[in-house]
Amino acid sequence: MNNERRVILVTGGSGLVGQAIKTVVEKDRQNASVDSETEMWIFCGSKDADLRDKAQTEALFEKHKPTHVIHLAAMVGGLFHNMAHNLDFFRENMAINDNVLYASYKYNVKKVVSCLSTCIFPDKTTYPIDETMVHNGPPHSSNYGYSYAKRMIDVLNRGYHEQHGCMFTSVVPCNVFGPHDNFALAASHVIPALIRRMDDSMRNGDPTFTVFGSGKPLRQFIYSLDLARLFIWVLRNYTSVEPIILSVDEEEEVTISEVAEAIKKAHGYQGQIIYDTTKADGQYKKTASNKKLRSLYQDFKFTPFEKAIQDTVDWFKQNREHART
Repeated sequence: MNNERRVILVTGGSGLVGQAIKTVVEKDRQNASVDSETEMWIFCGSKDADLRDKAQTEALFEKHKPTHVIHLAAMVGGLFHNMAHNLDFFRENMAINDNVLYASYKYNVKKVVSCLSTCIFPDKTTYPIDETMVHNGPPHSSNYGYSYAKRMIDVLNRGYHEQHGCMFTSVVPCNVFGPHDNFALAASHVIPALIRRMDDSMRNGDPTFTVFGSGKPLRQFIYSLDLARLFIWVLRNYTSVEPIILSVDEEEEVTISEVAEAIKKAHGYQGQIIYDTTKADGQYKKTASNKKLRSLYQDFKFTPFEKAIQDTVDWFKQNREHART
């Protein structure tokens, strides 16, 4: 990116990744980096506009006149919330994405970076998955509504590029966690749900802690502050409409059981972890390759998983009364 003034609008700016980007941007500004001096960042949440509504979306763009957009806004939730509301996840996310990308085209936004998810990849596939495999088959049935809606961002990006020359692209992060996550049990993902529930168990003095499922599924997790740094790098340096996976290395994949043990250690919980195998596990694995990222940004250092878990648990304990619970 050159040194002309950039106005960067972040949708979903009050959420997990948006707040992480805000933290990194503010640190860059304190260090007086060249990029931070030519950028004005605007972080918008649901209170600023209902992006499911076309008129409200366009009013937001008219107000701020962004030159660049990081599109994070989405209806999101954990496994069981997805399983019960696939239609809602599809319709609401389709509306949000269509409105944001059309407004970006209409208001001559120079670049959009949208956030996808590894759940968009086919359920039946070979591993590791990479950027060429997005549309190779149906996603897992547990969250097909969310997955198909996210896939359609890639379709829209290609369409806007082919018909109008727009530089609309997307990133595919693995499972994200960190400060400012959603710790509400009905809608949270596995790490914030375990952190919140284990804190509850410690407050109640429970001698055992139950993890839903077998604990055997494998996942790659990325700390939100690491993802934020990569998002900013993509905005400033990545110049293709093709998606790019933002993930830790394949050897950093962990089981849900290992996640639970790391959270137990971070909390200092003294009880026993047990597993309720009557509950669904979801997709067993979805190992993603970050070779494309590594080829373009070889020196990026990820935060060690246990440190990131400890930092997230510490943040939750300090902010429990204000966190999304």
